[in-house]
Amino acid sequence: MRNLTVSLVQTDLFWEDKSRNLRLLGEKILGIKEKTEVVILPEMFSTGFSMNPVLLAETMGGPTITWMRKMAAEKKCIVTGSMIAKDTAGIEPHYYNRLIWMLPNGDYGHYDKRHLFAYGKEHQAYTAGKSRLIASAKGWKINLQVCYDLRFPVWLRQSNPVPSLSGGEKAEPEYDVLIFVANWPSARSQAWKTLLMARAIENQCFVIGVNRTGTDGNGLDYPGESLVAGPLGEILHSSPGKEEITTLTLDKEILESVRTATGIEIEVISGDDEASFIYENHIAENLDSENAYLYIDVGGGSTEVTFFSNGKVAFKESFNILKYPTITFSFE
Repeated sequence: MRNLTVSLVQTDLFWEDKSRNLRLLGEKILGIKEKTEVVILPEMFSTGFSMNPVLLAETMGGPTITWMRKMAAEKKCIVTGSMIAKDTAGIEPHYYNRLIWMLPNGDYGHYDKRHLFAYGKEHQAYTAGKSRLIASAKGWKINLQVCYDLRFPVWLRQSNPVPSLSGGEKAEPEYDVLIFVANWPSARSQAWKTLLMARAIENQCFVIGVNRTGTDGNGLDYPGESLVAGPLGEILHSSPGKEEITTLTLDKEILESVRTATGIEIEVISGDDEASFIYENHIAENLDSENAYLYIDVGGGSTEVTFFSNGKVAFKESFNILKYPTITFSFE
């Protein structure tokens, strides 16, 4: 894995005007003087954060994809950012806030935003994605995310499991960089900066957040404040509240030294082994095994309840928390 050079394009956007935005961003990208390997654009860079997909959405053969392919080829680098996409495979079209990872050779991958911003009614206009995309560049593994996904640490957590609960070879981290493309408003700018740093610390990785500036068609102001955080949460770059392009290099030695020096291993235990593993390693060694303990694991859509009695699992059940928001237990 060699060092990776990235360019953050922090810019104002023309409201729901694709041709002007693509022309503006094309000039900005081709004007980058430094050699760069990844150019990162904001969320919905061709339209602004619009809830009007019926008018603005396009297929994967539309003008935005064509433009991204052209930019990546001319600049000889990866270009990424999100757009309003339309999938017509079903009976009715589905619309997505879709991040595109465009390679210089014209191939691309995509990630559909998982966590839609209900306060802005995004969930009414778009369909949520179902899976993550871990891209690759020069040996770096890059987790690609969109705006509001930043608030969901479990979704973002390094998730390569260790081979066994009792030992075995240490698994490699799932990714080295988290990228967030965003239209994050000024009213919540403190949360933006704090959460970017927190995600870096939690996952021992570089985190890049690229946000827009200006005011959109709904009157929302955006502060810019694009940010790069190191694996200890340290701020390596923070943009002011104006349009700018920042090019910087991520140092692989910093990442490797932090992961080695901290001595912290990110370990994810899942499935039937999780409750027993936690009991055996965190409860049984400190508490009297003759007592009873209730372990409750709240997940993204379900809650798992395990009841230990005399050192053994006496009861275990999973519940859909959307279907059963209130659960009552009685033990005799």
